[in-house]
Amino acid sequence: MWNTFLGKRLKGVKYAAKGAWMLIKNEASIQVQTVIAIVMTFAGFYFEINTTEWIFQIIAIALVMSLEGINTAIEEISDFVHPDFHNRIGYIKDVAAGGVFIAALGAVIIGCIIYIPKF
Repeated sequence: MWNTFLGKRLKGVKYAAKGAWMLIKNEASIQVQTVIAIVMTFAGFYFEINTTEWIFQIIAIALVMSLEGINTAIEEISDFVHPDFHNRIGYIKDVAAGGVFIAALGAVIIGCIIYIPKF
């Protein structure tokens, strides 16, 4: 069964879910993002945000958490390839973290647009 097209996709989903769990279990930054995502989800229900607001909130959460995972992978690969300090590796890590920062800033702005009028 695992050699069929569907079987291979299901196997891929299994590995992806395992990776997501490992990320949430082991990485402090994604744990913080997970807590924020849960709080914002409860806020969405409490303030009864509309469908469009839910869409933007979900996209913002998914984008930040996805980029956080990619940033972690880049950091792990960088440390594996070059365990000692190196300026280029530092630059690569900083740029990856900068991508997460930009997404998080956008998520905060989206959150402000959605929730400030509710107060």
